[in-house]
Amino acid sequence: MSILILGGTGKTGRRVAQRVDHARIASRGTGFDLGDPSSWALDGVTAVYLVEPDLRAGPRLPRLVTEAVAAGARRLVLLSAPRAGEEGHPLHAAERAVRESGVGWTILHPNWFAQNFSEGPWAPGIRDGVLTLPTGDGRAPFVDAEDIAEVAAAALTDDRHHGEVYALTGPRAVGFGEAVDLIARAAGRKIGYVDVDPEAFIERQTAHGVPRTVASLLTGLLTDLRDGRGADLGDGVERALGRPPRSFEDFVAATTWTRDVT
Repeated sequence: MSILILGGTGKTGRRVAQRVDHARIASRGTGFDLGDPSSWALDGVTAVYLVEPDLRAGPRLPRLVTEAVAAGARRLVLLSAPRAGEEGHPLHAAERAVRESGVGWTILHPNWFAQNFSEGPWAPGIRDGVLTLPTGDGRAPFVDAEDIAEVAAAALTDDRHHGEVYALTGPRAVGFGEAVDLIARAAGRKIGYVDVDPEAFIERQTAHGVPRTVASLLTGLLTDLRDGRGADLGDGVERALGRPPRSFEDFVAATTWTRDVT
C-alpha cells in the first residue's frame, strides 16, 4: 500500500512526500514518465497526488486517473487551478476525470504560489535584481507551498476531505511591488519590480518555446491581477486544516534569499 506522488521532486510534490507515510515518488528520476503509461507501475497504489508538470503536454492525467483507479487507488487529490473548470483550460479534462472517477477525490485550487519568487518562474528576476511581469498594481493572496502540501497530505489520508474543492490562498492580497520590497529587505540588496506590456510578455514566452495558447493563458491570469481580479481570499486552508494560512511575510522570513536562488 502506497501513495503515489506525481511531481515528487517539485515545489509541492516533495513537500507532500515529506508529510505522508509510504510515499512513492513519481518523477523522471525514478523512471516515471507521465507520457508513457508503461512506466507508471501502479500496483499497490492506494492514493494518488496528481500534478501536471507541463501544461504544454496536453491532457495526460485522465488516462492515469482511469488506470490508477482500475489498479486499486481509492483516493485522488488533484493540484488544479482556479479557472480549470473552463473549457479549453489545460487542466479541464483532468478535473472532469477526477470528479467522474468513482472514488474519493479532492481538488485543490491554489492561488499564485509564494514560492514562485524563490524557486519558480519569477526566481530568475529576483536573482538578477529586476522582476518583470504584466501585473501593474495588481495584488494576489500568494499561498505558501507548505500550506498546499499540508492540505494535500490531509486529503490523501483522511476521508473527510472527499468531494471537497479547496480554494487555497494566503491571508491577504499583496501587491507585486510590496512583495519584491519585502524580499529585497530580507535579502539585504536592491531588487526592483517593473510592469511590462502583456503582448511583450507573451512574445517573450513564445521565444522560449512556450506554445502561444499556453503563453496567452498564463499572461491572461497575470493581467487579471492587473485588472483587479484574482485577489479574492479563499478559505480552503482554514477549512481543511482548522488554522489560518501562512502569511507572505512568514514565507519571506523562512526563505534564504541569495543570488543563487533558483
